[in-house]
Amino acid sequence: MFKKKFKSLDKNYTAEIFLKKPDKYREIEKISSSLDNIITMGSCNSYTPASFKEDNVSIDLKKFNRIIEFDKENKLITVEAGIKLSELLNFTLKHDLWLPQVPGYPTITIGGAVATNSHGKSCGYHGTIRKQIKKIFIFHKNHGWLKLSEDENKNIFDLTVGGLGLTGTIVHVQLKLKEFLGNSFITKVEETTSSKDTIKKINLNHDKEIYYYSWNRTDGFNNFGKGFVFQNEIDLDKNIIKNKEISLNKTNIHKTFGINLWNNFTIKLSQSFYYNFFKYLKKNKFNDNFQNAIFPYVGKEFYFKLFGNKGFIESQIIVPTNKIDVFIDEIENIFKKYSPNITLYSIKNFKGKCSDLKFEDDGVCFTFDFVKNTKNIDFMEKVDKICEKYELIPSIIKDSRLGLNTIKKCYKDYYNFKDKLNDFDNKRIYRSALSDRLNI
Repeated sequence: MFKKKFKSLDKNYTAEIFLKKPDKYREIEKISSSLDNIITMGSCNSYTPASFKEDNVSIDLKKFNRIIEFDKENKLITVEAGIKLSELLNFTLKHDLWLPQVPGYPTITIGGAVATNSHGKSCGYHGTIRKQIKKIFIFHKNHGWLKLSEDENKNIFDLTVGGLGLTGTIVHVQLKLKEFLGNSFITKVEETTSSKDTIKKINLNHDKEIYYYSWNRTDGFNNFGKGFVFQNEIDLDKNIIKNKEISLNKTNIHKTFGINLWNNFTIKLSQSFYYNFFKYLKKNKFNDNFQNAIFPYVGKEFYFKLFGNKGFIESQIIVPTNKIDVFIDEIENIFKKYSPNITLYSIKNFKGKCSDLKFEDDGVCFTFDFVKNTKNIDFMEKVDKICEKYELIPSIIKDSRLGLNTIKKCYKDYYNFKDKLNDFDNKRIYRSALSDRLNI
């Protein structure tokens, strides 16, 4: 065991923690049995501190990265929780199979994806990773080794998926894979003139496997919402040969340039360049490889570096279809008043049903990245009130600034989740800085 300093990806929480790195199952038992409070860590790429807290012990599962079983015929794979998305996909894609609900960076682990009920670009079609999880194997200090599924310990299975690692150490997971018969993606780009125009051009009721998402400008009120809608569709043309392998550079996504370089000038400069590139230079239909389409931040880690050591704020909010127009009106009104420094604004459709603390529902997901400063925090507090007023769903795992009162008002199952978790673990052994903030 050794002590090490960790920061959340958004740089809003720093802690010195004790780290253990087991490589055998019995070591997980031994470590857990001697501790009163513990939490499990994967790649530590969560925006919020979901896998550590000050002076607490985190079990690092990086050595648990093996493929245990693969049934190609039935499209089933069982993997250890420490396997990275890149490692999993580099294996499955060779067999024309994949896991579509992957978040935006390939070093995230399967255990972390399960604990946060992750989603990806395809969430309007495939929903969240919950739909692909068949079985989970966990260890809990008081309950020992537990097999979880829809047919066995279902209540704990439901608590564990999107349960933020609070039901114990996820050790391995069985997943139902999907076919990926192409070699690449066809990407189509369509210009949009406003946020509401973006909504019109994102097909909210499509049945075809196309992934819709947008990039929208924020550099001034007159430009707010202008941008492009992107459509990713799997290219089934076998004559188009693109590399499906995910290759990682050695850039550390956690490192920064020290000082914040995002301001009104640099935001306007970068967004003008991006807008004009796609408007005048880039074709409105092109072929793209798997990595560029699914993991857009690979090779662009400098985006995070520009926020400096003070970090940033990311907000994701699911808005039901019948409340989209009023939400956009409210956002535009407070944007005009506060002129916040928003470095990223994106919209995508979402499919699912919210339960417990899972970030999931039918509607549209709005994403905003902010420079961390007083003006922007004031703006976000107004956004919180909009979420409470219209009963929208803000992401707990993305926004480390999000207050407990807002979470209680927006997540109708908050108390139900807390009660079920306390019934299962009345000593609340598995804790993180995030769970402390949630008071669970």
